[in-house]
Amino acid sequence: MSDSTESGASLSRIGRIALGLGLALQATEDFRDLEDAIDYADSEGVPMPSVLAPLASGTMVCAGLGIALWRLPKLATAAAATFLTVVSTTMHDFWNNEPGERSGDRLAFFGNIAMLGGVLIALREAWR
Repeated sequence: MSDSTESGASLSRIGRIALGLGLALQATEDFRDLEDAIDYADSEGVPMPSVLAPLASGTMVCAGLGIALWRLPKLATAAAATFLTVVSTTMHDFWNNEPGERSGDRLAFFGNIAMLGGVLIALREAWR
């Protein structure tokens, strides 16, 4: 393997680890205050929030670890992409908020879009 190929593989590996750990660790925050996560999901109209909020967070922890460890990468990246797409457009729909109440959801939405970009790059790599 040439030095440039090795460097590219190393950068991809570091990127996957950073992305996966970032996703997993962010999702674990929901478990620190699960009641708050459930209440937020309920306020956004999520059905069965006491079941779906922890399930979604647990799924994202598993997806993040799968990306970081590069285990079942197709499943892990697809799960993360699905989660980020659904949550971004339904839970952080800042465009439906009053103008003075948009900043938190807008910040979360754009953060999720940035993470989704990384996940889509990893998804492409998983299908290679």
